[in-house]
Amino acid sequence: MTRTYEAAIAALNSLQTNYAIVKELRKSTTREEMNERSLPETVEWLRRIGYKPSDLNRLNPVHVAGTKGKGSTSAFISTILSQYTKSDSGQSTPAIHKVGLYTSPHLRFARERIKIDNAPLSEEHFARYFFEVWDRLEESAKVAGQDPTAPGTKPQYFRYLTLMAFHTYLSEGVDAAVIECGIGGQYDCTNVIEQPSVTAITSLGIDHTAMLGTTIEQIAWHKGGIIKPGVRAFTAPQASSAEKVLAQRAEDKGTRLDVVAGHPELSAGSSQVKLGLAGDFQYTNASLAVATAAEFLRKVGVANIPENILTAPLPAKIKTGLEQTRLGGRCETRFEKYVAWYIDGGHTLESIRLAGQWFASRIQADSSSSEVATKKPRILIFNQQTRDSTALARALHETLATALGSTTPFTHALFCTNITYKQAGYRPDLVSMNTNADDVELLRVQKSLATAWNEIDSRADVQVFGTVEEAVDFARDVAAQERKVLQKDEAPVMTFVTGSLHLVGGFLDVVETKPYEEA
Repeated sequence: MTRTYEAAIAALNSLQTNYAIVKELRKSTTREEMNERSLPETVEWLRRIGYKPSDLNRLNPVHVAGTKGKGSTSAFISTILSQYTKSDSGQSTPAIHKVGLYTSPHLRFARERIKIDNAPLSEEHFARYFFEVWDRLEESAKVAGQDPTAPGTKPQYFRYLTLMAFHTYLSEGVDAAVIECGIGGQYDCTNVIEQPSVTAITSLGIDHTAMLGTTIEQIAWHKGGIIKPGVRAFTAPQASSAEKVLAQRAEDKGTRLDVVAGHPELSAGSSQVKLGLAGDFQYTNASLAVATAAEFLRKVGVANIPENILTAPLPAKIKTGLEQTRLGGRCETRFEKYVAWYIDGGHTLESIRLAGQWFASRIQADSSSSEVATKKPRILIFNQQTRDSTALARALHETLATALGSTTPFTHALFCTNITYKQAGYRPDLVSMNTNADDVELLRVQKSLATAWNEIDSRADVQVFGTVEEAVDFARDVAAQERKVLQKDEAPVMTFVTGSLHLVGGFLDVVETKPYEEA
């Protein structure tokens, strides 16, 4: 096997669990059985690559769980901590040298998941550490008398990347690792971390019900599983019943849980800090990140970090960290010649409503007040392949219709799969095998979405496409035709790309690799 980045991605994709296998597993195995096996199996995988859970203590992990805002909060924490890797003039060696950030999913490249000092691993480093883990697993299988290429000698996709992240950070001498949970907390494979420096739980909502349960209390129990004895924990404000569960989890572990209501310098509309991530809801994530990062900094001996950080003036480095945080595909705006792209993922009812509120605020801020501009096309590109897509689309329509006072928030509604390109299919980093291939090929989800949208807004031009590329091309064509009709330099057509982060990642790949070219 060659040892290139492309070869690593091909091998990684071979670890994806086929949709049919997932379906059978769920039939034959109870949720409790799958959950109970998760951590012992992960400990065993760690052993096979030469580590034990206590080795992870060297990373001084910051463990983050939650439903909404996990990625944003983790990015804020990482960028804040990165400000403290440099010594101020005249001061001693910094208390932190390298900051790791492990998040999921990725948008365009798998290497985005494993960052050091907020930069994705290079292709060279990703391939190196990927194959080091691969080789150790194969050697372990040989020692055990197994065929090293047989199924079951490697963990599945997410767990493999988690092992690889731990191996990378330990190899690179990372001494502050922000680790985002995948699903849940109690049984998530990242929860092999025994002694985090601090834990954080972002806003909770109903998601991943097959694994976590159907009530907010059940979900809170799972997320609260990252709380560890003697380790301070922070949470964003939650529904009272969820807060009660989290508080009980902390009490059971003999530790302290603080509910982070906010910081006076971090409030939407009057903030003294311009966050690097757009959206009013990010101030909740930023406040949680500040409390979490401050606890970490105090524990590693950084001076002048106030104990009462949520009421004290924010230190300059913390402000800088909040301002410099970047995370693609979250409330992101990009401009082309004729199109303004507004990009934000939304995979739960709460997050799709927040995405809709953000887009409505951008319409009001970025639209011209002229009569011509108010009549311009406005386009939606949407998909959500694995959750209740119709419910999400209806929630989005309701949110925008209420905010804009119009039952036709979009002139065009485009529903596409997450397949990237018409000719080439998925770009390798974006291959998805855990969706129903027949549903994707026959556009079942997209046709269902089109029917639902026609029911709630019969005036919109509704289109179904097999790929992200075709949806992007259609939006560009609408914008170009509009420019010809107006024959003057009006504002660009506003297009909202939302739903699955897999769609967002495919979209970003298309507009990056296939920039607009005028016919």
